[in-house]
Amino acid sequence: MNNIVRPTVLALAAFSGLMVSCGEKKAQQQAPPPPVQVATYQVQRGEATYYDEYPATVAPLKLVELRAMASGYVTGIYFEDGQQVKKGQRLYQIDQQQYQASVDQATAQLRVAEANERRAQREADRYTALDKQEAIAKQVLDNALADLETAQMQVRAARAAVSQSRTGLKYSDIHAPFAGTIGISQVRMGALVTQNQTLLNTLSTDNPMAVDFEVNQKEIVRFTYLMQRGNGKDSTFTLSMPDGSLYSQTGKIDLIDRAVNPQTGTIKVRLVFPNPEGMLKVGMTVNVRVKSNGNGPMLLIPNKAVVEQMGEYFVYVVQGDSVVQQLVHLGNQVGANIVVREGIDENTVIVTEGIQKLRNGAKVSTSAPVAGK
Repeated sequence: MNNIVRPTVLALAAFSGLMVSCGEKKAQQQAPPPPVQVATYQVQRGEATYYDEYPATVAPLKLVELRAMASGYVTGIYFEDGQQVKKGQRLYQIDQQQYQASVDQATAQLRVAEANERRAQREADRYTALDKQEAIAKQVLDNALADLETAQMQVRAARAAVSQSRTGLKYSDIHAPFAGTIGISQVRMGALVTQNQTLLNTLSTDNPMAVDFEVNQKEIVRFTYLMQRGNGKDSTFTLSMPDGSLYSQTGKIDLIDRAVNPQTGTIKVRLVFPNPEGMLKVGMTVNVRVKSNGNGPMLLIPNKAVVEQMGEYFVYVVQGDSVVQQLVHLGNQVGANIVVREGIDENTVIVTEGIQKLRNGAKVSTSAPVAGK
């Protein structure tokens, strides 16, 4: 009998021990996780000076394509590619022999016409005097006056021919219409060019330079105000160069286009920047930076406090010993901070470090919040 009881007692003891062990493990599994150690920040208002950026293109204030105004062979090139040229400076010459011959021929024809006019004038004067004496038939005087009128018209036609031929001779010389930088010549000495077709070169101004960019039509009021204010005396408009560096000169608004593009809802704005060192080149892509001081002090939080989820932005707000995920609407970036337009209020305490370990409602352990500046 004792032999039967003893195993039973041992089995009950083992089962009791197993139940105690499972109970301890279950208690350990049900114990809440320890609070997350986080750093916090107390939201404050501050001056939010930031820059709105717009992609832009550098353009000359004046640009002209130099095309051949006469046909023939290029007989003279009077500049170096990329040279600074003055207004009126001679640039190209096209073979003038045929044009000079046309001028000479037209001039000779004019001389003949003028001689015929003088002869007709003398005859008309003589027949007029004889007519007063009734010494000739009326028909003879009428014929003399008609011949004079014909001769006068021939003189006018000959003079027009001389003027036209001289214009052709003039067009065989191409001069700079304004001062600027000339590009790489598209023709060489001896090349055959065609009137009104062959492109010889391009000339453009280079100091100052225009910078064109598009803005949304909602910003017309803002940029009109900046233009009327007489901008350009401060750093309202600056440029970010293609390599990311800042251009040393500041600009001002030259004009706002006359109409909004109905396809895009944007309007073109043109800035003007000094270009004394030639750093700005036609066609260069830059970013226009427009300084904005906001509308007084604005709520600022560190960028690192923001969490993005599915295109929306959140911060963790500390409430007692836990955190709540709060949706926020953000504005522009200001250095290491960012503007908050909606979602939280001033003096709200938010988490800035330890965010990756948090979830909505998580318990946290915090130190004294860092106040915003």
